[in-house]
Amino acid sequence: MQLPRIAEVTNLDEKYSLELEALRPVADIVEVASPTPIDFAEGAKNCDAIITSWGIHINKEVIDRLEDVVVIGLGSVGVDMVDVEAATAAGIVVTNTPDTFIEEVADHAMALLLNAIRRTKEMNIFAAENEWHRGRPLLNHVPRLMGRTLGLVSFGNVARCTARRAQAFGLQVIAYDPYVSELTMSEFGVEPVAWGELLERSDYISVHSPHNEETHHSVNADSFARMKDGVVFVNTARGPIVKETDLIDALNSGKVQAAGLDVLEQEPPDPQNPLLNMPQVTVTPHVASASTRMRPNARRRVGHEVSLVLRGKWPMSCVNPTVLPKTPLERWQPVPMMRGPNR
Repeated sequence: MQLPRIAEVTNLDEKYSLELEALRPVADIVEVASPTPIDFAEGAKNCDAIITSWGIHINKEVIDRLEDVVVIGLGSVGVDMVDVEAATAAGIVVTNTPDTFIEEVADHAMALLLNAIRRTKEMNIFAAENEWHRGRPLLNHVPRLMGRTLGLVSFGNVARCTARRAQAFGLQVIAYDPYVSELTMSEFGVEPVAWGELLERSDYISVHSPHNEETHHSVNADSFARMKDGVVFVNTARGPIVKETDLIDALNSGKVQAAGLDVLEQEPPDPQNPLLNMPQVTVTPHVASASTRMRPNARRRVGHEVSLVLRGKWPMSCVNPTVLPKTPLERWQPVPMMRGPNR
């Protein structure tokens, strides 16, 4: 099991009690020192499973050294810490926890959107500096929320929950996702649109897509140029989906009026990153999923997913489902409950 290099712990049963609720009958947990990917690979090569959420990137070089691993369990929705293509080629199942903190991220996306629209960061600065007269002139140029259009980039679980929240505020919601049927969007009262139409029609844009080769820097200077003047931009997905220098240019020019960002291209960011000091930008430290229930639920879920595989069964949430028919694992349900990208 890969963990961040933190304080020493002697009682692994206590430390991993939640994961062991499902794993105790089928596995022992060990910690592997991981100063480098190769060190981690050497320590983990004879393990049957790996559980990780952060730390060492499990790349092809690591995967090629894993002699007995049959499953990599991720305690997160994002899978960018694992080379899924290499895992698939090696016949290793990769699982994630896609449904453990959907509501929290949707809450955070909506909070960032409302903060950006109503410019609450700047209003707080004005109040703290006893410049009460400055707030109203700024907001006098801000249209009211009701009746405006929110564009969702991708229409997965978090985007669907965000749509419900936005609709409660009277927003019209449109979405672009080439992998989701138009009928599914319509069931949520969301209008399906093409990429260009989303950019041109949206008053507010919220990004919810996964980060992969297809989406890397998919929001860039060309995208911003097609957006409405004064658009409000929110990203709670992954930082590298957005070309950050282009976003900064769009903010400086006023093309993007305000932004709310829970993710950045580099995390933690360079302290000199201009986004951190722009009054019209709210940055939170990749915490959209955090709540009292998030970590316990994610830990239990990843333990359950890995336990299923070690007991010879298909997992409920497989990131690379094309690998499953090539394994001796038993298909115990018609389809996995939450399937990931078709790799």
